[in-house]
Amino acid sequence: MTAAPSDDDRRLVTSLGRGPDGRSTDISSGQGVPHWLSASLRHCSRCGTELLEGPVPGEDRDRLHCPACGFIAYVNPRLVVTTLPLTDEGEVILIRRGIEPAYGTWAQPGGFLEVDESVHEGAIRETLEETGLIVEPGDIIGLYSRLEAAVVVLLVEARIVGGRSRSSPEALDIQAFAADAIPWHGIGLTTTLWALRDWVRLRHPEVVLPEVAGLR
Repeated sequence: MTAAPSDDDRRLVTSLGRGPDGRSTDISSGQGVPHWLSASLRHCSRCGTELLEGPVPGEDRDRLHCPACGFIAYVNPRLVVTTLPLTDEGEVILIRRGIEPAYGTWAQPGGFLEVDESVHEGAIRETLEETGLIVEPGDIIGLYSRLEAAVVVLLVEARIVGGRSRSSPEALDIQAFAADAIPWHGIGLTTTLWALRDWVRLRHPEVVLPEVAGLR
């Protein structure tokens, strides 16, 4: 059983805040499994008994658990791997999304990491599937937690090394933008807004970032 932290430990943990990855979520931490997700986890994967949600001895929060065999259904966020492909001129490639959420808005290419691949491989695969471009992943620009969707979004900068740009069911259009010409008000995903701002601040500090509602 894990030892309970002291009051001093709790205060110190609280003082550290949510971190920069928490900027992209509007939901408070510590609320447990989202209802939309727990509703889809109805039965124990070990014995088939209906799961209950509530306190479990030795756990620090309510858990989905099986009253028959004791199995605990831990629910963890999924990892979304995204890239900022860069042209030889230093422009960033964005796609106009062909799927929900944020259909028709600009975003970086990316998607869910498969269980049998590395982050490096996932970044290459997702970018190729959506844009037709082959990229070499480079520096990590940031991590962004989205409690609303139970995902953590990883953004890596990437160098275009091959392929040919083409649209896809997930990318209605593909365009390259200079750092000072990013279509800020055409972006629909909070993670994309934060990711692009972080990239501009890191690589192009001379560019003045516009005020965007909800961001600072």
